[in-house]
Amino acid sequence: MPETKRKKSWSLVTRSSPLPGFRVSIGFTLAYLTAIVLIPLAAILLHGSRLGWSVFLHTVTAPRVLASYRVTLGSAAVAALLSAAFGLLLAWVLARYSFPGKRIVDALVDLPFALPTAVAGISLTALYAESGWIGRYLEPHGIHVAFTPLGIVMAMSFVGFPFVVRSVQPVLEDLDPAMEEAAASLGANVWQRFTRVIAPVAFPALLTGTALAFARAAGEYGSVIFIAGNMPMRTEITALLIVTKLEEFDYTGAAAIASAMLALSFIIMLAVNLIQWRVQRREGKRV
Repeated sequence: MPETKRKKSWSLVTRSSPLPGFRVSIGFTLAYLTAIVLIPLAAILLHGSRLGWSVFLHTVTAPRVLASYRVTLGSAAVAALLSAAFGLLLAWVLARYSFPGKRIVDALVDLPFALPTAVAGISLTALYAESGWIGRYLEPHGIHVAFTPLGIVMAMSFVGFPFVVRSVQPVLEDLDPAMEEAAASLGANVWQRFTRVIAPVAFPALLTGTALAFARAAGEYGSVIFIAGNMPMRTEITALLIVTKLEEFDYTGAAAIASAMLALSFIIMLAVNLIQWRVQRREGKRV
């Protein structure tokens, strides 16, 4: 299509669109983003900067705070990896197979989105405590879930795995089975078909879902505090430490810890997005 015809068709689509033009749309979008996201984040950073650099550094690197970083980010990373593994498997089942109760299973995936996180935390604690329905069978074997880092990982996985499923499932559903059949006709085995045909297409979506699961887990509070035990230096997450600072009316200290956690999460998410961008760019060059 010539350039003039392309411009004319685009202008016709623009004039017939029920949405406003670019300038109005981007103006409302930036205004909403500024009011909802940028201003609150800027307020946290400005409030934490009142401490001064030396006091700020001392606050965010205190031993108890560093331990909470390790617990939060470490548990979130493990939970994200577990969510990636089991989320990919569940997305594959939902996308490729038909079985009785499939719609129910598909609806249950979204349950963590709608369920209050405090309810999830109480339910997990009731199940995996020493006298719980499941915990009573695990305790004799030395497997302790409630009030341990394992319980934190489980709670974070509960709220994180739907992001992986909902990110990967549409990609697997849109993948043409003829591509796998063509690879099989050329002599590719099951593993080669997965690594050469399915994985390159699904990996960017899997990486996106894993990053979202990590971000959700790192900021989780309600479902974790009930099952974590909240023992300082062992099972205390950063969100709980921030709430503790607020209850002690140490608002600047809470803002400082929140700022440090925000910076750490941003760096990790930026690294994941850069990896995703490089993977997509490499796949684009191959095509």
